[in-house]
Amino acid sequence: MLSHTHVSVFLLSASAVISVVFLKETLRASDILGGALAVTGTYLLVTFAPHTTQHITAHVIQRYVVSWQFLTYVGIEVVLFCVLLYLYKRRNVKHIVVVLLLVALLASMTVISVKGVSGMITESVEGNLQLVYPIFYVMVVVMVVSCAFQIKFLNQSMKLFNATEVVPINFVFFTASAILAGIVFYQEFYGLALLNIFMFLFGCLLSFLGVFLIARNRPQSKTERPFIDVGHVPGRRCTDKVQPEPSSLTYGSLAGEKGQTESST
Repeated sequence: MLSHTHVSVFLLSASAVISVVFLKETLRASDILGGALAVTGTYLLVTFAPHTTQHITAHVIQRYVVSWQFLTYVGIEVVLFCVLLYLYKRRNVKHIVVVLLLVALLASMTVISVKGVSGMITESVEGNLQLVYPIFYVMVVVMVVSCAFQIKFLNQSMKLFNATEVVPINFVFFTASAILAGIVFYQEFYGLALLNIFMFLFGCLLSFLGVFLIARNRPQSKTERPFIDVGHVPGRRCTDKVQPEPSSLTYGSLAGEKGQTESST
């Protein structure tokens, strides 16, 4: 049976092939090298990340939410998200890393909330009812909201950039943010061997190097939106005067109504 890592790498490779064969995306040598580094780095991330199992209850979630590690992480993430959103919306910075970092930051909240909700539902099914705690519904709201905005920004990235660069970069960012969120919130890094920590950081380095190669020298947008000049629409006559003459007292439907009134009188 394939592990989660092998399935993820297979999906990434399949998406890249589909984007080239069916979507006619251009594939460069740096894309191949960058994709290979991204896949290798992601494999190291998933392989050497901590794999711990624990019972997720409402009391555990509440304890993790008020921990100083998570509060610091949320503070940094909120500031970074606001800065990226300002660059994207106000400064019109349409770089692929900016857009997909927004997706990744939202994805980290999605991973935390999904794991918390699924864990509390599992505990409830096993007889330890967790649905009576408010934290369960808080996690449900966070899960729905983060998923909705994550899909929104991901759709915008697919409109602006080629699939050959969106798929691997989003895969790397999503995997890294998911693992980092699990480490910070669920404190999965405690007791991890030094070799695992080193290989995990090395995987991060390879992944982001692959992202740099894929995004390097790429145009900021896929295509410019086409438009048609009104004056060149076939079969349409374009007039210079948009507003009626100042000397005209009535026009349009008011003129018709006035004419009908005068004729009736």
